[in-house]
Amino acid sequence: MACLDPAASFGLCAKCREELPWNRWQCRQCALPLAFASHRMTCGECLREPPPFTRVIAPWHYRFPVDRMIHRYKGSGQRAFAKPLLKGLGQHLTETLTSHPDWQPDLLVPSPMHPARRRARGFNQASDIAEHLSRELALPWSPGLAIRTRKAQSQRGLDRNARLTNLAGVFKVIEQPPARVAIIDDVVTTGATIRLFAQALKKAGAQDVQVWALARTPG
Repeated sequence: MACLDPAASFGLCAKCREELPWNRWQCRQCALPLAFASHRMTCGECLREPPPFTRVIAPWHYRFPVDRMIHRYKGSGQRAFAKPLLKGLGQHLTETLTSHPDWQPDLLVPSPMHPARRRARGFNQASDIAEHLSRELALPWSPGLAIRTRKAQSQRGLDRNARLTNLAGVFKVIEQPPARVAIIDDVVTTGATIRLFAQALKKAGAQDVQVWALARTPG
């Protein structure tokens, strides 16, 4: 991934990075993109049913060109497309944790992938992102704290309730989590997956769970 500018860093120059679809107006809890700034900045879903995680940090909207970059990264294993996003996420989190040091987690935990899907894809992109952030932020990460107990059907085309039903019982935490955990994933969609994973982590002993991702879909 490159913009062909000789001053490009990690594939994109400063102007191209700025033109990525930044998630500027968002729900302060689930990072759902909002149409305009609000003094409350909390979406209706989080007000009706508060999630088990404290916050989602996702710098970009999941739309062009970020959606294509992520698709090429995880669908075809072309890590070059992820380099600008991984670097940008690391910088965004560094700035965020500098402003909010109390948000720093004790451990980064990638969203688990079923072994059959990992073999088919060749890698777990959430683990890849977690490993990068661990180096960038000097935070520990654990690829084995939790597992997927079964291979759920594709979530594509399912509404939130159907996604929750499809994922019921899919996560198992096999090690004791620390008090403060950050779930790592590539994209947050309806939030059904991270809600269930956050619930499993809190049931296992985590007191505060947040989510870090590259991008957030509109819903």
